[in-house]
Parts: sequence; C-alpha cells; structure tokens
Amino acid sequence: MRLDIWLLVGAALVLAAILAVRVSHRLGLPSLLAYLGLGLLIGESGFGIQFDDAELAQTLGWAALVLILVEGGLTTSWRNVRPAVPVSLVLATVGIAISIVVVAAAGHWLLDLDWRLAFLLGAVLAPTDAAAVFSVLRRLPIPHRMAGILEAESGFNDAPVVILVVLLSATGGHDMAPWTMVALVVYELAAGAAVGLAVAWLGILAVRRAALPASGLYPIAVLSLAVGSYGAATLIHASGFMACYLCALALGNARLPHRPATRGFAEGIAWLAQIGLFVMLGLLASPSELPGQIVPALIAGSVLVLVARPLSVWLSTMGFGLGRSEKAFLSWAGLRGAVPVVFATVPMSEGVPGADRLFALVFVIVVVFTLLQGPTLPPVARRLGVTVEGEAVDLDVEAAPLEELKADLLEVRIPENSGLAGVEIFELRLPAEASITLIVREGRSFVPGPTTTLRGGDTLLVVTTADVRETTERRLRAVSRRGKLAGWFGETGD
Repeated sequence: MRLDIWLLVGAALVLAAILAVRVSHRLGLPSLLAYLGLGLLIGESGFGIQFDDAELAQTLGWAALVLILVEGGLTTSWRNVRPAVPVSLVLATVGIAISIVVVAAAGHWLLDLDWRLAFLLGAVLAPTDAAAVFSVLRRLPIPHRMAGILEAESGFNDAPVVILVVLLSATGGHDMAPWTMVALVVYELAAGAAVGLAVAWLGILAVRRAALPASGLYPIAVLSLAVGSYGAATLIHASGFMACYLCALALGNARLPHRPATRGFAEGIAWLAQIGLFVMLGLLASPSELPGQIVPALIAGSVLVLVARPLSVWLSTMGFGLGRSEKAFLSWAGLRGAVPVVFATVPMSEGVPGADRLFALVFVIVVVFTLLQGPTLPPVARRLGVTVEGEAVDLDVEAAPLEELKADLLEVRIPENSGLAGVEIFELRLPAEASITLIVREGRSFVPGPTTTLRGGDTLLVVTTADVRETTERRLRAVSRRGKLAGWFGETGD
C-alpha cells in the first residue's frame, strides 16, 4: 500500500478515536472500550485487516505502556500522592499477591485451567489502571488521599506484575522456587527504582542549567530522560517500568522550565500511544473466539471484582486508618485497562499452551467489567460518601509569570450548602500571598472586591504562591464547613 494511503487511513483512525473519546466521556465510560471497538471493526471480521503477530504486539505494547507510565508520572502531583505512598506500595505488592492467588485458585478449580495458566490469569488481571478510573471520575471530586492511593497504586503495580508474567511465561520459569522468584522481584524493583531516581537527579541538574535554543526542546528532553531510564534499567536486568515511572514522577514535580508545556506534550504522546495500543489489541483479538469466553469471563471476573480485589484491599490497608466506605470504594474502583490485555500477549509470544484462550478470556473480562463498573463508579462514590464538594482542583495554565513567581492557580466550586455562601471575601482572611482573582457566577465572570459576597454555585479562581497554598486550601475548607467563625469553633480545615 502506498504511503499516502497509509497516512490517510492512520489520520482517519486517530480522528475517529478522538471523536470516540468525546462520546465515551459523555456516556461515562473509559475511552479504551471505543479504541478496542475500532480495532475489532477494522480487523479480520470487519474491514478484513489481518494481524496475528503476538511478538510484535508485545513489543509495541511494551513501548506504549512505557509512554503511558511516563505521562502518568509527569502529571502526578507528589504533594497529593505522598501521604498515599505507603498504602499504595502495600497494595501494589501484598495486595497483588493476594489477588493473584485468589484468581489463580478460581481459574484452576472453576475454569479447569492448569496451574501455570491459572497463575498467569491471576497475574495479568492483577494490575489496576488509573487512566480508566479517572476517565470516569474526572468530574467527580474525591479526596486527595483516595485519588493519590488509586494513582500511585496503578503506577507501582505494573512493575512487579510484569516480572511475574515474564517468569511464568518463560520456558522453565514457572518451575523456579518461590523464594528465588521473590528475591528476583525484590532486586528488580529496588534496582529499577535506584536507576530511575538517579537518571531523574542527573536530568534535573542538566535541564535546569541547559540553555536550549527553543522552548519545544524541553518537553522532548524530559520525555527522553524518562524513557531512557527504562532502557538503562533493563540493561542491568532491573525493572524498567519502575525506573521510568519514578523518573517521570521526580521530573514532573521538579521546578523545570516550561513545565506546563512538558505535561501537555506528554499527555498528547500518551493519548496517541493509548489509541495505537488499543486499536492494535482489537486487531489482535479474534472475534470468533470471544463469545465462547463470555461465561468463563463472567466467572473469573466476578471472583476478581467481588472476592480478590476486596480481600486484597481490606487485608493490605489494615492499620492505615481507612474507613469502611473508603475501603469499599477502593475495592470497586480497581478498574482494569490496557495493562492486562498487553500482559496477556506475553504468553502468546512465548508459545505457552492455551495462551490464545487466555488472551481471549482476559480481553472479554476487561471489556465486560469495564462496562459494568465504569458507569457505576460516580453513584457508588456518592453512595459511600467519599466525594468532597468544594475541593480545590489544579489547573494547568500556559503562563510563564506563574512559573517565575512559583505560584499555583486553583479552581474552587462553592456547593449550595457550603459555609462559604454569604461570606464576604475579606472575611475569608486568606494569606496575603493568596488572592481570589475571578468569580464565575451564573455564566458571567467578574473581578471581585474585598466586600464581594460569595454565593452557592460560584466558581472561584484563586492565585496563591506555592508556600501558602496548603494554608489557603485549609482556610477555604474550614470556612466551607463552619462559616466565617470556623476558627472560633476550632475548625482548621485539615
């Protein structure tokens, strides 16, 4: 086929995928379903494009996952996830192990899989996908700690799982002694973390001192550093996924030139990687094999969602001060996305007996349970009472003065029953370095004065320096809960 035809078809697919994002967003569904549908549409049972190279799919899938992980690290706020790191690490290790064992037992006894395939099923289904979760919850305010746990868990849990999947898929790897396997996982994770942080430290020094001739080179440099850490880690047989995620997390939270542009560039690359990845996986799937896996998928998926995930969450979070509602929400919010389907290509490329059935089974589980769980996440969150109205939300703005002043721009929506309603701006007693610069009320925006009275339904734009951001947020929360005399009642907004 001629190059111009390939470019036309490729551009049409990307535009169709972008339109699908809009449609899935309005329906409250993760966009991965639309991408998989596009792949099935143009595949062997649709437009007739043949693609059955599992080894190539694994290679391309690995590359796409690296870019997606890097984007996740670059756009994650360390301030938000830092309190959640301990519980997220336990979920990504102990919780993963519990989930694998439970699903493997169900696969062996209920689906009649041999133990190797059963443990592979448990392993590939273990990691969660924050992109799938937050594509549904992007308009639903949940506490920073809950969001941080889900975000950090999804960033950390890919690394240990990929090691297990590769070991179980390799010839003779599944016969390795358990203690040897655990030691290998610990080494790869620790070495990968060390490589990622070392590359990030060197990269921060270099980028801060470099005087690049064009601003567009800074995002490319940052992305290259994070991707390069993956390659550097794999050279010493360490976890490349852990390396690139931690490297990107450190780079994304450092004060580097053109940070908003870097994040925007990374998001664009990640979207393109997701589109290509899911369309490719849809092409790789054989529609004729999928209907036969619906009943086994419902059985395995039900065990995963109703038994394995809740059990892993409740046991892993013991002692971390999470309430029953928070644990229940974390259990239900463990959506699966691209990672399980990509990991399922590893046994196929290694020629593991029964790998084709495993891939079809995982494919159906991801699609069916994303359809079942995705639309229910917002009402479940509200029902469990884990939403937080009036919470400040970060805005990414291309504004050099904000970077130079080390300032942040926050958006605050005032609920109708908030204590902020009826309070004049000067009565908020915000720090001198913070200011409400704009109010949007009933579709009209205006610059407020000190005596402007806030109303329920208002949207505030607050500019604050980095030093007093937390103080500003605490004060706004305190007044929202107890009104202008919040301090008198002992409310601090913590």
